[in-house]
Amino acid sequence: MASITPRYAHPFLPVTRADMQARGWEQCDIIIVSGDAYVDHPAFGPVLIARFLEGRGFKVGLIPQPDWHSAEPFKALGAPRLFFGVAAGNLDSMLNRLTAQKKNRSEDQYSPGGRTNCRPDRASIVYAQRCREAFPDVPIVLGGIEASLRRIAHFDYWSEKVRRSILFDAKADLLVFGMGERPIWEIADRLHRGERIEDLKDIRGTAHLINDAAMKALEADPAKRAADHGKVVVLPSYEDVVADTRAFAVMSRDFQLETNPGNARAIAQRHGNRAIYMNPPARPLEDGAGQKPGDTATVAMDELYDLKFNRVPHPMYKEPIPAYETVKHSVVLMRGCFGGCTFCSITEHEGRVIQSRSAASVLREVRELRRMGDFRGTITDLGGPTANMYKLKCKSEDIESRCRKLSCVHPGVCENLQTDHGPLISLMKQVREEPGIKHVFIASGVRYDLAERSPEYVKELAAHHVGGQLSVAPEHVSPRVLEKMKKPGIESFERFQHMFACASEDAGKEQYDIAYFISGHPGSTLEDMVMLAQWLKEKGKRPRQVQDFIPTPMSVATAMYYTGLDPLKMEPVYTAKGLREKRLQKALLLYWNPEHWPLAREALKLAGREDLIGRGPKALVPPESAAEAARLRRASEGSNAEEGLPTNAWPRPAQPRPSGPRGGGRTPRPGPRGR
Repeated sequence: MASITPRYAHPFLPVTRADMQARGWEQCDIIIVSGDAYVDHPAFGPVLIARFLEGRGFKVGLIPQPDWHSAEPFKALGAPRLFFGVAAGNLDSMLNRLTAQKKNRSEDQYSPGGRTNCRPDRASIVYAQRCREAFPDVPIVLGGIEASLRRIAHFDYWSEKVRRSILFDAKADLLVFGMGERPIWEIADRLHRGERIEDLKDIRGTAHLINDAAMKALEADPAKRAADHGKVVVLPSYEDVVADTRAFAVMSRDFQLETNPGNARAIAQRHGNRAIYMNPPARPLEDGAGQKPGDTATVAMDELYDLKFNRVPHPMYKEPIPAYETVKHSVVLMRGCFGGCTFCSITEHEGRVIQSRSAASVLREVRELRRMGDFRGTITDLGGPTANMYKLKCKSEDIESRCRKLSCVHPGVCENLQTDHGPLISLMKQVREEPGIKHVFIASGVRYDLAERSPEYVKELAAHHVGGQLSVAPEHVSPRVLEKMKKPGIESFERFQHMFACASEDAGKEQYDIAYFISGHPGSTLEDMVMLAQWLKEKGKRPRQVQDFIPTPMSVATAMYYTGLDPLKMEPVYTAKGLREKRLQKALLLYWNPEHWPLAREALKLAGREDLIGRGPKALVPPESAAEAARLRRASEGSNAEEGLPTNAWPRPAQPRPSGPRGGGRTPRPGPRGR
């Protein structure tokens, strides 16, 4: 590995002993182990945490993508004085490797050259165990999205079973869930002051294990009503949710209701003769510079982005890192999402409260971008998990702290939600007026049910911030499927489409909305997918951004997938479970592509819609031709003959799109980003 070199604005975090010696260090205070390559950029979660701790005065080292086959690589920097921080990286390691069809992805966006096999499956568990082997007495703290979304008993799609809390298998001391700045700072500070890791049981945003006696005391007097403040919510046990899908649905519902940091209570779940105990979620970061600048108890959004990042990969890498190429000239405005989409994990990880940077902080970062050697004046994204939630919040902190709704915008936009896009519009103008800035694009997905409330925002967007194509995510058209997704009706999307088209025409630009759709989502039958395909044909759309639903840990939609129940209503919901039916649903979305005609015909026949096979104006796919039949016979001799499918009829594996902790839809962006 290369040592620190002076040609960068800031020293990189130490990754070797030589780097430590160059800084005059004998020992690191904290060592972060990450499943991602080391990119010194705030979009990469483990690095953001490492730089944050460094900014608070700690000596922080980094071990990126260590060889996990032995404990030796975990000894590279010696034993940390305080603790090891372990994260799988910006994505769950199983989602990072496998597609919805459970096939290996051809690229790892977070590894040099996009190489695969640079991290183990269930990386958080493996890394924690290797850290324990290397230094048995050093505390281990799990964090990152993989640990966060696997903190309770959870359905694991790739093994098709319910797994216990990751904390049991990793054998770590603490687990940090959600965005980790506040809890990790408190952990580091209290350990530095002489407390033992065993004493850190009361930190918000953390989980730890308790023994049988402690769990029995909680079970004897659990919280039973929303008004039972001060009591602990006891979830159905691991053994119960393994044995009974209804118990799993109850667990999912009860967990979701305790995600608002303003009123959430502690949660406990028994696993055999022990249990996992979760403190309430950490408080959101303060907007802008915070109320008390310089107060170390305050953690504000601006602080994170004022840290010393080089905004490039470590010089030890000779190959590009694909995820970095996506985000290197982008700017994050905020974190969190109050949309509550059931297939998405942003809320479970980033929270429902929007936390925004100040305009001054954003402009400072824009000026940093201008100093980068390869920057040519184009900002590729100005957004976050959603493009247009900047500064949006509840009109009352008191109402927000008491609210137990899981979405501020479903079934309709809450009357208490302030939807003024004025601060965002002002910031967009300021950024594009900065010297040296030629283009400022919005690549994050636009929440169209909010955008349609602000014609001025749509005009600004169309006139200045779209490079010909705008990302939006209607996901489906069927009312019953959209209800299960907690997405607005398709009428809202169509109104926004019209507004955007008119605004683009007024700006003298030919621009298009690029819509995203999900196939195989719980609630979606073949009949629903036929409805969607017909809508697409009627609108003249040929979607290329199609995602086969992936049941990621902890989301409401995953509970639906596994249990066949909507956990929020405890009513049955249809789910396409077999890989073949999932392929059939996806083929209907790609009805226009000849490669998918055989599967689309099969799906239409199963749906009783053979009337849509033909050459008429309403037909979705043509009848099978003699030439196609011959081609299929030849292809059936290939590797997929046992499935009765031509090789070229298989849906191509979806590549991970670096885009936030998005659950069953597209793969998340790096770090605290998403759509």
